[in-house]
Amino acid sequence: MLFKGTSDEAPAPAGTPGHIDWRELHAGEREAAFAFYSSLFGWAKAEAIDMGPMGVYQTFAIDGAQSGGIMTKTPQTPAPFWLYYFNVATVEAAMTRVKSGGGQVLNGPHQVPGGSWIVQCFDPQGAMFALVGPKR
Repeated sequence: MLFKGTSDEAPAPAGTPGHIDWRELHAGEREAAFAFYSSLFGWAKAEAIDMGPMGVYQTFAIDGAQSGGIMTKTPQTPAPFWLYYFNVATVEAAMTRVKSGGGQVLNGPHQVPGGSWIVQCFDPQGAMFALVGPKR
């Protein structure tokens, strides 16, 4: 699923809490997925990161800004999916809110290149989402 804002306002500055700055596709096949989306939206390949047994994580740029990544999904993942990373003021405080709201932390927190911290979660209905920001 892809999202487009309904406002004519300029996008929020990078890192603004409550906004999406990173999008990640767990694809059926990374190269084919990148070819499709890059032809549709004009995305450019950025850094490719070797994740060992998990394969290559291909980052992409939108208008010159690194904005997301595409990887081939793991065999255990039942279907391809997009995972959106919402900016938060601090990952630790957001994890507490997730748990107190009936959600579940699945993975993390983990530090990622650039110094930010991420956590992947389920909401109370089982929808997956991710959070990114400073740890504390």
